Amino acid sequence: MDIPLKKKRFTLKKIAMAVGVVLLTSLVLFVIYSSSGNSKLNVETERISINEVKRGGFQENIPVNGAVLPIKTIYLDAIEGGRVEEKFVEDGAMMKEGEPILRLSNTDLELSLVNQETSVFELLTQMQISQTAARQNTINRLNQLTDVENSLIEAKRVYNLNKRLLDKGAIGRQEFIESENNFNYQKNRMKLAQEVMQQDSIATKQEAAQSKTSYQRTQKALELMQKKVEDLVVRAPIDGQLTSLDVEIGESKTKGERLGQLDVLTGFKIRAEIDEHYISRVVAGQEGTFKYRNKEFGLEIKKVYTQVTNGRFLVDMEFGSDVPENLRRGQTFQIRLALSQEKEAILIPKGGFFQQTGGNWIFKIAEDGETAYKTPIQLGSQNSEYYEVLEGILPGDKVITSSYSNFGDVQELVLN
Repeated sequence: MDIPLKKKRFTLKKIAMAVGVVLLTSLVLFVIYSSSGNSKLNVETERISINEVKRGGFQENIPVNGAVLPIKTIYLDAIEGGRVEEKFVEDGAMMKEGEPILRLSNTDLELSLVNQETSVFELLTQMQISQTAARQNTINRLNQLTDVENSLIEAKRVYNLNKRLLDKGAIGRQEFIESENNFNYQKNRMKLAQEVMQQDSIATKQEAAQSKTSYQRTQKALELMQKKVEDLVVRAPIDGQLTSLDVEIGESKTKGERLGQLDVLTGFKIRAEIDEHYISRVVAGQEGTFKYRNKEFGLEIKKVYTQVTNGRFLVDMEFGSDVPENLRRGQTFQIRLALSQEKEAILIPKGGFFQQTGGNWIFKIAEDGETAYKTPIQLGSQNSEYYEVLEGILPGDKVITSSYSNFGDVQELVLN
């Protein structure tokens, strides 16, 4: 006779499934609890920075690095190419305007000068010959005019005499007509001679003017050529200090090649690099400040270089009435450049919290001082010390401004 077996209520499979369901449920509840905003973290106050929100004067500024440069720099380029024959001074020398710095040689240029001088002398000789010929021609024309004038006078005398004799019947009509024709002929000769003389005078003047113009042009070309040869001696264009003189004896320099530079040491300026993000907000006239030997000095932007290189652009800043002593080329300073006028604003000190929150929220200390909780905020502009608060917290509130990197995702801090 078969014995019926009692079916087991709990099997290992069902127990395992039940345990899995319980664990999964616990995990879901933990995740829900963790994201519900009720998570807390104990924090020691000695390890965080707590600051009070305050109201005060605020000016938006950015820190920029600037280097000291001479107020003016003149670059020395080779006006004419040539071989370096002589250096009169060395790098770093103090120069006076017009003092020689170095001498180049250029055989082709010097030969061209000789040829140009020869051309001028030949032209001058040709002009003298032409002027002599013109004067001789004028003399000949004048002699011819004098002869014609004398012939006219004689023909007129004979004509008038014959006319009177004809009236008295002393001569025949044929003789009178002859003297009349000669008189008319001499008048026409005189008129023609005068016209020739006038045209000759005009032509002589035109030729003289053309010769003079040609000579002046050739003389000017000679002067320019002489100037080119003189430019082979490089001279200081102004008073200053010679820097970066990059030449060696025997070295060949091409036309336009950089030889060095001359710094005017009557004053200094500061050239600063600024991130291209601010290029639309930086203009001439804006002011900045920096500290040097425990004293603050003011600067003003005089020139903005709009060309962007490696994400940065340059500005030149000049000192106000107060200039630091003992400045040296190449010194660097960190400058606070003002981007706005000063105004009243709610302020919180800058701190590491911004890296985690992006300025969207902050831990605000409760009134009892025992806890801190997340508070949404909105920040505006910033400077090297403060953030401008637009909304979310008020003057008198206390907030944690140090880094939140160790706080994780907690919503509330318990202060110990």
